[in-house]
Amino acid sequence: MDTWTFRFDPADPADPADEGQREALCTLGNGYLATRGAVPECDADGTHYPGTYAAGCYNRLPDTVAGEAVENESLVNLPNWLPLTFRAGDGPWLGQPGAEILDEQHELDLRGGVLSRHLRVRDTAGRTTEVTQRRFVHMRDPHVCGLQVTLTPEDWSGTLTVRSGLDATVSNRGVQRYRGLSDRHLTLLDAGPLAADGVACTVETNQSHVRVALAARTRVFLGGRPVGVAGCGGRHAAEQEVTVRVSARRRITVDKLVTVYTSRDGAISEPSVEAREHLARLPSFGTLLDEHRLAWRQLWRRFRFSLRGPESPALPVVRLHLFHLLQSVSDHSVDADAGIPARGLHGEAYRGHVLWDELFVFPILNLRMPTLSRALLRYRHRRLPRARAAAAAAGRPGALYPWQSGSDGREESQRLHLNPLSGRWVPDVSRLQRHVGLAVAYNVWQYYQVTGDREFLGRYGAEMIIEIARYFAGLAEYDGTRDRYVIRGVMGPDEFHTGYPGTDRPGIDNNAYTNVLTVWVVLRALDVLDALGPDRRAELAETLRLDPAEPSRWEDISRRMYVPVRPDGIIDQFEGYGDLDELDWPAYRDRYGDIRRLDRILESEGGTPNRYQASKQADVLMLFYLLSADELGELLHRLGHTLPADAIPRNIEYYLARTAHGSTLSAVVHAWVLARNHRAEALQYFVEALDSDVADIQGGTTAEGIHLAAMAGSVDVLQRCFAGLETRDGALVLNPYWPRHLGALEFDIRYRGHRITLSISGDTVLVTAGAARLPPVRLCCRGEATELGPGESVQFPLKQ
Repeated sequence: MDTWTFRFDPADPADPADEGQREALCTLGNGYLATRGAVPECDADGTHYPGTYAAGCYNRLPDTVAGEAVENESLVNLPNWLPLTFRAGDGPWLGQPGAEILDEQHELDLRGGVLSRHLRVRDTAGRTTEVTQRRFVHMRDPHVCGLQVTLTPEDWSGTLTVRSGLDATVSNRGVQRYRGLSDRHLTLLDAGPLAADGVACTVETNQSHVRVALAARTRVFLGGRPVGVAGCGGRHAAEQEVTVRVSARRRITVDKLVTVYTSRDGAISEPSVEAREHLARLPSFGTLLDEHRLAWRQLWRRFRFSLRGPESPALPVVRLHLFHLLQSVSDHSVDADAGIPARGLHGEAYRGHVLWDELFVFPILNLRMPTLSRALLRYRHRRLPRARAAAAAAGRPGALYPWQSGSDGREESQRLHLNPLSGRWVPDVSRLQRHVGLAVAYNVWQYYQVTGDREFLGRYGAEMIIEIARYFAGLAEYDGTRDRYVIRGVMGPDEFHTGYPGTDRPGIDNNAYTNVLTVWVVLRALDVLDALGPDRRAELAETLRLDPAEPSRWEDISRRMYVPVRPDGIIDQFEGYGDLDELDWPAYRDRYGDIRRLDRILESEGGTPNRYQASKQADVLMLFYLLSADELGELLHRLGHTLPADAIPRNIEYYLARTAHGSTLSAVVHAWVLARNHRAEALQYFVEALDSDVADIQGGTTAEGIHLAAMAGSVDVLQRCFAGLETRDGALVLNPYWPRHLGALEFDIRYRGHRITLSISGDTVLVTAGAARLPPVRLCCRGEATELGPGESVQFPLKQ
């Protein structure tokens, strides 16, 4: 509707895929919990799927799959707090047969964090009622949710009954391919009335024994005054009904307030006690809504992005992406001991696990909420002992982080996965994506580059970087025939290639991305040791039992790591990649149309992508995404490689022709790497990244949860790619390649404590620092260097 509001007009009848997508995109949350945008009158029924998830609340269940015993840990679907319906007289309830929805519209207000719904309902007796709903998940008080329903009889008078409750019978059934597996995570401990106008329930996860308590209060108002008497009962104990007499065209309002607590929360005695007492203290719905909107206004000041120009269709989606990022992680995440789930708190895909997707999220948070970044990095630090244990179990030193992480940091990747095209359970070796540890180290270093937080580096970050470097140095084996170090039996970011054709040995050798970043991480480990004060360096070396020979070996690895570079400058994705068959891409596109999930197509044919030069997403090109041309050139030069001047564009062209884009992240990375030399193509991929969820380009996956990394990554394309913003070597570095026809871009960041505004047009970049008592920062733009002090502005001309 405008740059702050999205409107959804449901199909009639509702399409399950479209409704699931809308529910995910209309999710409301605050970083502590989130609730999908399901309508309050419907249970999970194949079209609608209510889901509420609390950050870090996992549970593990056993199963038998294809004759093999497995365990799956899942982010738990908590009791549904939404249920609220009504009926006129003794007619059908809204949501049941006989209650016909005449028209319906949903509106998502990004500025205020409010989801509204407008509809008209006619029952079998011809009685028509206008309904308006609005809800929030409170951004200031993380334990509070609210739903307000306004009912106006259009052409009838009589009795109207409202039914409101809490549904603890929910299960995890939000992903079709998981539905044959165990899904009952909750045991009901208690449910019943609470005072005169409330209900409460308490459940406990059946393996992790996390208690979850909800308390709800429902009040009906006529003319601003409470009316009706609540009666408990209904379909189950945690439900109440209120009957009132109404007149045509006279509006009544129903306010439902809910509190949610878990036994993972701090500063509480017991969840059910806290939920009930907190509910009793709550002010009115209107007061809470005002507080909630204020909290969102304050957030938007920190995350301000402005696009001014005749062609700025991207701005509403950019704001939508920031909105869902801030609902998945917020200030309330700081004390939650939770990571960044790949699909947000919006659904059950990946079972709510934490993968490498945080790599695409931290660049947005580092420059606006560094305290939150620090807390989320501590999620990884707390699981460092488990990562050390995993490395030791594999016979390696250091720390081996899991590809998928949940409650305690063990490897949560499934060992079998279902191909929905063939119906077969296929071995899954994705745990061989050891590069997730390199992403953790990269995130730690980038946070330090932005903030200069030496206390964090000394206390937490250095230990993680060093232990990750030790693992990869241990994984690297010296090959005397090459006089090089090699890394065997891993998977790269591509994910299609799980091994070599004709062999049962899992993994591939010398993945270029893994090997180059191994060089990067051992050099950062050396930098970290240099950055620490002598006392802390000595303490850490003593605590980690760091052998004096280890830094010397790191230095040697940084100069003799094997990277498969061809004479013409093409970097092979892994050793032997260039010897694989070429895929007949036109034939597969003609036969199947959408071939994003080429791996599933090939498996259903009895084949495998291991035979082909075909990638799911960027792999080699991830190097150009994470490292500047100068950084990558320096690393390869250390290894004795000098790439031709046209090597980067040639690599981009080579791999672009061999990529299926089976991940939403692929568009983000390709927009980035194409921006310097192929701006029109870059913009096409940028638009595709923006469309990842609003257009559900993966064909139904958005219903299972938004793609958080693609959302954050699309915003980062504006921030660090088109605007050319880097933080390295103690300076703020600008190298904009801004598309003129998009108008002017303006956004705020926080760097080394300074609030800095960047304004970029096709001709100039203006950098302004806010008032502060801080030392100036170094600022570089295309070869020009200066200092920027508090209250000062610097303008650079841009030559395109």
